[in-house]
Amino acid sequence: MGDVFRALADPTRRQILDELVIRDGLTLFEICARLMTVHGVASTRQAISQHLAVLEEADLVRTRRVGRTKIHDLNSAPLRAITDRWPITR
Repeated sequence: MGDVFRALADPTRRQILDELVIRDGLTLFEICARLMTVHGVASTRQAISQHLAVLEEADLVRTRRVGRTKIHDLNSAPLRAITDRWPITR
């Protein structure tokens, strides 16, 4: 669970997850474009790729290949594990 918290600590990684919630199955190019136009994040593709690697390591993002293209999908299971561990009751 530590990997999940470390991955979520960075605002750019949270913005990547936000974009994958809106539209799952994005390429690196599409993620970079969305981050620039929607969030004003001007990072290189290499920097975004490194952020995606951290998200993959935490199992928050899953990657699949379609031909030569890598497609990135959200995996919300690690987030459910957090809410299952500390349920909100009022």
